[in-house]
Amino acid sequence: MIFNFQYLSDPQYIVQLLLSLPIVLFSLAFHEASHAYVAHKLGDDTAKNLGRLTLNPLKHIDPVGALSMLFFGIGWAKPVPIMTRNFEKPKLGMILSAGAGPLSNLILSIIGVIIYVPVAWFIGRTNAVTSAVCTFLYLFHYMNLALAIFNLFPVPPLDGSRVLLGFLPENLYFGIMKYENYIRLGFIAVIFALNRFNISIVGWIVEPISDGMIWLITRIPIFTV
Repeated sequence: MIFNFQYLSDPQYIVQLLLSLPIVLFSLAFHEASHAYVAHKLGDDTAKNLGRLTLNPLKHIDPVGALSMLFFGIGWAKPVPIMTRNFEKPKLGMILSAGAGPLSNLILSIIGVIIYVPVAWFIGRTNAVTSAVCTFLYLFHYMNLALAIFNLFPVPPLDGSRVLLGFLPENLYFGIMKYENYIRLGFIAVIFALNRFNISIVGWIVEPISDGMIWLITRIPIFTV
């Protein structure tokens, strides 16, 4: 979903925004809580001690990142602090704890599409209520898939950049991370500039994957009889 002020006069678009809001709050909170949970299980209680091992969105939400997710389909929350020295195997611990966020959203996306397809197939958009339910389930699936894929980009401060720590020599990794703030600002600027021209890099990746997931669900015999 690419935001455009002209859409604000469209009731369907307003409904879509309203349906997206709880998805954004829950999905970002679930993402960050997953980081905290895996880090806790691997021996680092930093996030837990700061109250981040919770699904309370108020503990996780970055206002700018949440609004970006709502209006542009890409976003972020406040990063969960992780102290790798508390892990028995620091590099492996970082890979697992960093990867937990995108994985959690992928799981939510799969759950969403598994529910969405039969609901849309057997009930459909027969009235305003069923239409809203179908739209909510699809957005839940799609936005979580987008969040998972976006965060796997190997660009700081996204989770994909943290996973790189486990594969790059430390001197090279931390040499790159010295420029983290500049890289982040440049990346965000590029994403938003492309959105101005209705170009979504994330959408190019997410849409065919989403279509493929929906197609796979419809291959279940119950949908083909």
